[in-house]
This record gives sequence, structure tokens and C-alpha cells, in this order.
Amino acid sequence: MNALSRRKFLKITGAAAGTAAAGCAALRAAGAAGTGPAPVEKGIRQVPTFCDICFWKCGVIATVRDGALWKVEGNPLDPLSGGRLCPRGTGGIGAHSDPDRLKSPLLRKRNRGEEQWVEVTWDEAFEFIAQKMQEIKGRYGPEAVALFSHGIGGNFLKHMIKAYGSQNIAAPSFAQCRGPRDVGFRLTFGEDVSSPERTDIRNARCLVLLGSHLGENMHNSQVQEFADAVGNGATIIVADPRFSIAAGKATYYLPVKPGTDLALLLSWMHVLITESLYDRQYVGQYGFGFEQFAASLASNTPEWAYTETGIEPELIRRTAREMAAHKPATLVHPGRHVTWYGDDAQRSRAIALLNALLGSWGRKGGFYTPVSMDLPPYPYPEYPVSQRGKADNPNHKYPFAHESITTGIRHATLTSEPYPVKGWWVYATNLLHALPNEQETIAAIQNLDLLVVVDVIPSEIAGWADVVLPESVYLERHDDLNAEWFREPFIALRQPVVEPPHEQKPNWWIAKRMAEHLGLGAYFPWTDIEEYFRYRLAAGGYDYGKLKKDGILLGPAQPIYFDEGVEPEFPTPSGKIEFVSLQLQEAGFDPVPVYHRPSPGPPGYYRLLYGRAPVHSFSRTHSNRILSDMMSENEIWVHTRTASRHELTNGQYVRLKNQDGVVSNRIRVKVTERIRPECVYMVHGFGHNSRMLTHAFGKGASDAQLITRYTTDPLMGGTAMNVNFVTFAPAEA
Repeated sequence: MNALSRRKFLKITGAAAGTAAAGCAALRAAGAAGTGPAPVEKGIRQVPTFCDICFWKCGVIATVRDGALWKVEGNPLDPLSGGRLCPRGTGGIGAHSDPDRLKSPLLRKRNRGEEQWVEVTWDEAFEFIAQKMQEIKGRYGPEAVALFSHGIGGNFLKHMIKAYGSQNIAAPSFAQCRGPRDVGFRLTFGEDVSSPERTDIRNARCLVLLGSHLGENMHNSQVQEFADAVGNGATIIVADPRFSIAAGKATYYLPVKPGTDLALLLSWMHVLITESLYDRQYVGQYGFGFEQFAASLASNTPEWAYTETGIEPELIRRTAREMAAHKPATLVHPGRHVTWYGDDAQRSRAIALLNALLGSWGRKGGFYTPVSMDLPPYPYPEYPVSQRGKADNPNHKYPFAHESITTGIRHATLTSEPYPVKGWWVYATNLLHALPNEQETIAAIQNLDLLVVVDVIPSEIAGWADVVLPESVYLERHDDLNAEWFREPFIALRQPVVEPPHEQKPNWWIAKRMAEHLGLGAYFPWTDIEEYFRYRLAAGGYDYGKLKKDGILLGPAQPIYFDEGVEPEFPTPSGKIEFVSLQLQEAGFDPVPVYHRPSPGPPGYYRLLYGRAPVHSFSRTHSNRILSDMMSENEIWVHTRTASRHELTNGQYVRLKNQDGVVSNRIRVKVTERIRPECVYMVHGFGHNSRMLTHAFGKGASDAQLITRYTTDPLMGGTAMNVNFVTFAPAEA
């Protein structure tokens, strides 16, 4: 089977995938040729590692019983998990046993998107990719190859792409998720809120959540701290168009009209200032431009906000006073997925300014100063210097974008501006579900000379690839060392617990072998990943043996609050908290956030809102049998009056049609009074149309397919996606 003409042609279906799984399992059971069956491991074995079901990277203890994965539990030494896992984490073994997972390298047989493949060896896949990449470099330059990556697993692929000569590396987590938040806080305090967020929820006496679905958006340590805060009697204030899980724990629930959060924030700040409830000493010591800022809020009264938000003026005043009563231990949560309406960086800046008025930055119960352990880098050769720079943000169109913009790379691929992008590597992110307007993404893909997808499951983006490379799941591989910024300093190790069942390989091996095929082996001088680990850990004075044994190395406690000895520093132009931003003013933007009323949808349509479920991560986990058993499809939340108007009943299946005529898969209706009548809500990530995902195919509806419109944040290039509207069509449509 060395020639393409003699290889088995695969049209990937459930039957083909099942046959391949059975065949590989049988071969592995037989052991090496001529030696008989491999010995079966007996007894209990435990291995510490850290999770990859989401980006939180919680420490786990994986248990193997008689050679098979049995369970994963939280590592009690790990500050992120505290010995406890979320529902997704405990279901991690389902990723290993998923029969739909990718099994061997695949080369596209026919047209992109037809999901027809030829199985090839790893060397054949690398040779094909290397030839294409060298052709692209020779014709367009190395910058014409870009990498889209999500999570720590992409570190070595980033290194390979930089060694090749390209700086075009982007993650959807910036322009499609947290970017506006980070920019808003940077413009105010000079620093962002990190990831995991530097939120001191456990010590907050008042916690304010604006569309932050703690308990549904299952970030482990935050949810544990939220439970602690509730148990300690903290005041919880939730502003959300939907009565979420977090709202069920709230002291005050404000059913704010979608798109009007900034009006609510401005009115809260108006009350704090006009009633002299803000932290006057803190603002006086650390603030810049406060008088101009205060004057700009004069008209943002609760009465004015009521006409925009629908929240009664007295409730606005009462909740503002409640925040002030607990300052500085009042935390207005910055959120994470904050790309909503197009003014998102300014709305996030308003959240930062409200926290500044309450004196919470650097204070217990507000935002602590994260710490980490020093881990020296590996001494690689210098990367080639690009003469053209990055393609994502030409002429700094979005002046405050401090990370690469995924949709900017997509735009360059579509238009060849500022120069052509002709090759994509995509690692661990399903771009057709992550980026708005999937037709733009597909059009960009059709302009490529090469699309390589590295993933553990055959996601929708894999169906459009030229080459699909199967990665081993996190319980089967090493990844880069994780020296996290958190309230306690630590280093965590991800290490293999069991062998991959087929031809899957770890990302570090893929990157190293790919570099060698490109003639870039000097950038991967270590023999294997453990040699790389030993060098970095020895350079930092750490014990690799102890790290392997415990999974965690803990550093000494360090101060994390101003009153513990942390020096208050604000890396802004003024060196202070900027209530007025001269940076924004000089760039032609409002120096203080200004509210603009959101555009309404067409008559008979409802604003589409979306969020997370505690048992799923994005669109990555729906083929995991353990997690899909807990939630196999999503629902569309519809207010009772809306349901009556459209003659919908609870449990009925419908299809959703958006303002541009795109019609979804069918989805079950959830009739409820727990949502405002002008909007609907669904959990993100369902409605898969990749036929290679035999278990998840067609279950529920995809919000991503309905997000055909987006508004780009002018400050940093984030794509606001809560600007789409849907109505209802018969399930048979």
C-alpha cells in the first residue's frame, strides 16, 4: 500500500468508520507481528495530568483499571480544580472512546466539502503538505500561510509556522470572544483580566453579572467560587434578558432589554457619582480625568436608562447603592464571550470604569494581581524576520487590537489585501462554527491552495480540508508545560495516560515531523518532548520527577492585593486609571463610553441570543457519548406570549429562519417566561452537518449557520454576533 492507486478509497460514513475502528483495535490486540497477543495490564494505575475539554486546563487524576480508562477526577493539588471537576471534565474518557474520532491521516479525494478521502501514511501526508507549503512560499512568500489555533496544544504548531517565516497566527478567542473585554480593561487600567480571569469571586461581598452565565458557562474555579460567594451570603445582582442559572441565585434580577447594557452601566455610574457613593479616596489617588468623566454622565439618569433598558429607575438606584455598600469587595464581572452588539470594547470599558468607581481593582473581593512561576523558554534559533508583517489588520485599521484578528486573516484570504493568504493550518477550532458568516469562511477556503486541519474529531472544517491530521486526545499525549497566571503560582504537566487506539499522534510530534519535512529541523533540536521538558524545568531549578509524580509543582505564596504589598501600577499613558482615555480621543473615538441604541430587527423576528451548556464545550464535544447522553440536542427558548402569537407549543419541533432567509435544522421549542419576549435563546454548538460525525449529525440546530451578519468593533476588530434575528418555520420545511 505505498502507491495512491493501490490504497483503499474511503467515503467516510458510520459503517466505514466503525469498520476502521474494529480493524485497528484487532491489530493492536494482536501485538507485534508474529509475537501473539500483547500482555493485558492488570490492576489500578493513576496518572496526574490536566484536562483539555475546555481551555481552563484543570488538573485531573486519571485512573486506569485493567488497562482501560476508568475515570478522571480532580487533582486536589491543583489550584484550578481544587480536586473537583465540572461535568465536562468527568466525561473526558468519552473523548478517548469516541468511535467517530479521526483515526489516520486523510487526503482529499475529490472536491472540498464532499467528505471523500484517501487514507495515507503520516510521511505521505507530510510530503504532500511540505510540497504545497514550499510552492506557496516560492510564489507568495511565507506569510501566505496562516495558522488558526485554540488552546495550549497549538504551541508547537505556532513555533513551526514562525520558523517557516509567518506571523499570521490567530485564535477565535480574541475577535470572537474575549477581545473587547481585554481592550476595554487595558484602556482603563493598562492591563487586561487575564485567562483564567483574575476575579476574586470567593471574597466578593457583592457580585454583579451582566450576561455572564456562571453555572452554564462552566469555568470550574469560577463556578466553585460563585457557590462559595452565594453560601457566604454575598449579594448577587444579575442583569440578563434571560433568567439564567445565575439569575436563580440572584438577590436582584434585572431583565434588561437586549443591547442596552451600556445604558444600564452608565446609569449605575451616574447614581454612584451624584450620590457620592463611589470610593472617593481610591479615585482621587489613582484616577485620571475623573471630573470630565463625571460631567459626561450628567444626563444618564435612571429615568433615562428606564426608557432604554426597561428597568425601573428605583431598581437601578437600589442596586447601585447595594454595590456601593460593599465596596471595594464588589466585583462587576467582566464576562468572557462579550462580542455582542458592536460597541463591545466601549461596553467592557464601562464595566472597567464601574469597577474603578467601586475601588475593586487590586482589592480583595474585586480583582487580584495574578502571579506565576518563572519557567525559562527553550533556546531556539531566531525566527526569520518578515518584511511584510501580519495580514490581519492592515494600516492598523483597528488601532487597539493587540492580538491577531481571525476574520482579518479570512478577509485577506478572500481579497488578497494586503497580500495573498493561500494556505491555512487549523488546529483544534471548528472555524465554520467559530467565525460569523460561514459562507464567507467557505469562500475564503475555496481561494486557498492548501488547507490542513489537525483535530481529534471530523468537525465541519475538517470536511473542507485538503489534508486531515488526526491528533491524539489529551489523555493520550503530552502538551507544552502550563505555567499559569493565577492567584497561586504553579506549573502543570499534561502527560499520556493510555495509548491512542489508532494512528493518532500528539501535536508536538506533528509539528516536529512537519518542520523536518520543511527543512526546519534545527528549530526542533530535542529528541522528544520529555527532553524539552527536562531542559526548561532544569533551567528554572524545578524537579521533573516530582512534576511527573504529582502533575503539579506549587510555588510559594505571593501577595495579590494592594494592601498585601502589591505595588499599584497602571500601565496607561497617564500611569493612572483612565476615566477619560486620551488614547481613544486621539484615535477619533469617544474618550468616555457613549450609549447608542441598537438597531431593531424586522417585524415578526426575534433577536437571536446564544450561550453555553455545562456539559459541552463549543462544538467539540457532541460526539462524546458520555456528554451527549446528558444533552443530545439544544432547545430554542421562546417567551410564552411569543409562542402564543406563533401558535407554538412546548416540546414542538420547528426550524428557525433568519433575516437573510437561512433556515436551520429542526429544534425543539422551550416555552418559558424566563426570557424577554423580543428575543430567543439557544445553546451554541449543535446542529452538526458533518456526516463524519455519525452520532451528532443533525441533532439540534446550529446558531452559527444563522449568524450571517456581524458588526465589527471599530476599536479592535471583534465581531458582534447578537445582531441576527430569527422567526419560526415548520419543522417539515
